[in-house]
Amino acid sequence: MMALPSRVERIASFAQSLIDEKLFPNVAWRVALGDTVISEGGVGYQDAALTQPLRDDAINRIYSMTKPLVSIAALQLIEENRLSLYQPVARYIPGFASNTILDHSGEQYASKQPLLIEHLLTHRSGLSYDFLPDCPVAGLYRDAQMAGDVSRSLGDLARALSELPLSSEPGSAWKYSFSTDVLAHVLECVTGKSLYELLKERLFDPLNMHETAFFVKPDQQHRLLPLYGVRDLGQEAVFTTEPNRLELMDAERGYPSNSSTFERGGHGLFSTLADYYRFLQVVMDGTSESGEVLLSVPMVNMMWRNRIPQSHMPLAIGHSPMPGYGWNLFGRVMMDTGFALNLSSDGEGGWSGAASTYFWVDRTMNFRGIVMSQYQGSTFPLGTEMQAMAYQALSSKA
Repeated sequence: MMALPSRVERIASFAQSLIDEKLFPNVAWRVALGDTVISEGGVGYQDAALTQPLRDDAINRIYSMTKPLVSIAALQLIEENRLSLYQPVARYIPGFASNTILDHSGEQYASKQPLLIEHLLTHRSGLSYDFLPDCPVAGLYRDAQMAGDVSRSLGDLARALSELPLSSEPGSAWKYSFSTDVLAHVLECVTGKSLYELLKERLFDPLNMHETAFFVKPDQQHRLLPLYGVRDLGQEAVFTTEPNRLELMDAERGYPSNSSTFERGGHGLFSTLADYYRFLQVVMDGTSESGEVLLSVPMVNMMWRNRIPQSHMPLAIGHSPMPGYGWNLFGRVMMDTGFALNLSSDGEGGWSGAASTYFWVDRTMNFRGIVMSQYQGSTFPLGTEMQAMAYQALSSKA
């Protein structure tokens, strides 16, 4: 497998076209085949006035790209036999011992199935998200400001979620949700450490991810990118085909950069493109760039396997379908490109964030990439389009 230079050039040209069309304030990327970076760059602007060129070391709110880091930390604890996939979540958060289900008719009934750690990792917990349309439980979350109240500790959030109904029986359906936030608090209970402390110890320090945290230091605030978009994180998503508008958002309200207490498992981290790129090596083979083993080979092979039965597919997040994809123990995994809506490869996997951050890892082709921008609620699929531009550059012949 090799990359054709004439096709690689299309990646940067495409990114620049998105800036020219004012669809995004900035786009940064890095794509590697094996150990060779075949394309990287950044276009667009650093500041809210859209005048200063994008910095190489810009800091991004990575939103749900926080989730894979938490999931990998959970798998490390499973390898140490301090946690297991079959354990009931109620062992750590007693409120989940007696769950009720709220169906679309408004009826509530007692759950018959226990909520397990495996359900949290695979988003089959029955939990929901504030922004999901056509979900009665999501409405309860909005009323309770689950996403909007940043004054809650991670433990308080998990306990508040345990006091509300589930949207379905654990294990019976796939629904993107607060599952990873609950998982993150379980990790705190197991280790006796805050989420940031355990992520720093287990991933950030071994991977030299020293620019990744739940806060931005005062002397580094000038590197933090402004956030654009049209919908707050906890607001119900409404289907639209309207093009992106570069409207500035008040990101600090729901995603503070200077708080000493705000930590979440499903979102909340700040990072740079170069920093997060180091994490992709762990997803690829369980090691750091220096060769330190952070996950065993059997665990890496196991974590990549799809865990979602065919009856729960195709996966979708609100109005956004994900045909062809399943879900493993850390994110999406392409099961059948015959159903895919974007250029991919069987076995490709990764995840994304609400502000248009995205990564993929392809173990078969030894191919990986990461894309960063800061636009929330985009109607243009930046990550999958940049991934497609990367895949189209590959060839088996010179």
